[in-house]
Parts: sequence; C-alpha cells; structure tokens
Amino acid sequence: MKKEEKDQFIADLTEQLNNTNYLYLTDISDLNVENTGKLRRLCFKRSVRLQVVKNTLLRKAMERADRDFEGLYGALKGATSIMIAEQGNLPAKLIREFRKTSPKPLLKGAYIEEMCYVGDDQLDNLINIKSKNELIADLVFLLQSPARNVISALQSGGHTLSGVLKTLSEKPE
Repeated sequence: MKKEEKDQFIADLTEQLNNTNYLYLTDISDLNVENTGKLRRLCFKRSVRLQVVKNTLLRKAMERADRDFEGLYGALKGATSIMIAEQGNLPAKLIREFRKTSPKPLLKGAYIEEMCYVGDDQLDNLINIKSKNELIADLVFLLQSPARNVISALQSGGHTLSGVLKTLSEKPE
C-alpha cells in the first residue's frame, strides 16, 4: 500500500471511529473461507460492519480520533478485525451466537460509550449492556407502575369512593 493510500485509509477509519459509540476488536484468524463468509453474512443481516484492519493503521486512526481509545492499544496484537454497530451489545450477542458452531471470533477488546473493555472474558458483561431503547422502555414501565396501581384500585373498588378507600387500605405497603 502506498503512503497516500495509507493516509486515506487512516483518515477514513478515523472518521468511522469518531462516528461510532460501539467498537469491537476481534480475532477471526484461523477461520476457513466458509466460516468467514457465514460470519460476514450474519454481520450484514444484523447491520454490523466487519472489517479486517492492520494494527498499526488502526492505532494511528485511534490516536487521531476525538475519543480516548488508549485502553485498547494493548489489544492491538495479532490479527485484528473491527466490528462497528449501532447498538452496544449487538456484536457481543453476534459473537456468542457464532461461537456455537465455531471457536472464533475471539473478543480482544471493545469501546462502548467511552468505556474500554479488554479481553474475551468481558463478553458476558458486554452482552448484558442494555441499549438506549431498552433503557427507555424500562424507564417508561417504571413510570407507569404507580398509575397502574391507582387504576386497578379504582376498577376493583366498584367505582365508589368507599370501595377505593377500602381497596387502598387493604393493599400492603
């Protein structure tokens, strides 16, 4: 690769890193062509971008990015592929699902919302991270709980004030 091509690649990669909150570093080496194709198709179906990169070019892009990727520098050894997604736990779930039939990809590290996770042992933690939409749904559910209690008390009391008071007084605190 010529110097101009490398500079352009680093610039493009830096832009990708600046535009994502979810970056996974994986090792897909030793996968045969068939399994690599299956992994790429699965990534495409789930809207996860999978790209094989050179560690030196990725490190330069990370250093130029507006985010702090320093915690991931130690994971830039051996073969590296990056997975970029719109949801924080989607690549982790994809890795776990694919591992049911293959020993790889291995998780080398991840950058999720300004936090770095290093090592394959972090996969379960990353799977349990809730997406923004899941957190909003949980919050809405929690906010609706008191209103549901009042409505159910009104309905069970026979729509009379004495029935409502009786139902609320019998309700454990």
